[in-house]
Amino acid sequence: MFKKWLKRGPREVVAVAPVQGRVVALEEVPDPVFAEKMMGDGVAVEPQEGILCAPVDGEVVQLFPTHHAIGIRSAEGLEWLLHIGLETVSMEGEGFSARVKVGDQVKAGDRLIEFSLDRVKEKAKSTITPIIITNMDKVNKLETHIKDEVQTGDIILTCTISF
Repeated sequence: MFKKWLKRGPREVVAVAPVQGRVVALEEVPDPVFAEKMMGDGVAVEPQEGILCAPVDGEVVQLFPTHHAIGIRSAEGLEWLLHIGLETVSMEGEGFSARVKVGDQVKAGDRLIEFSLDRVKEKAKSTITPIIITNMDKVNKLETHIKDEVQTGDIILTCTISF
């Protein structure tokens, strides 16, 4: 009975699109911090709507006061950063409304933040939304699923981790 709990080895983790739109490689993000993977690896989505959902099951561990970015720790221990748009911190929260708080448990697809896509288009450098694993030291293999169009909940990233 306890053997299955003690079993160690590779495990696959899947992340789903947190927002409807077009999935692009992180290298295409027009910001060197993301494009050069200084914060971690992942993908980005050019959103077509203003609803950001959880890409994985986990716990909200960080919610920026301006509600433009959020951190989630998955059950496997991966730390995910979702950053709506580029240079959106300068909007000082205008057009962003959080639906969760730090400490909340979320399931993939749960609504996290609602935002005005029009306002982001008007005031930010870009609407592109990076989805980053910030603790890549836990990841053995990462596969991104670049697509011209995804719906919230479509698989955008698969990775293998070891326990």
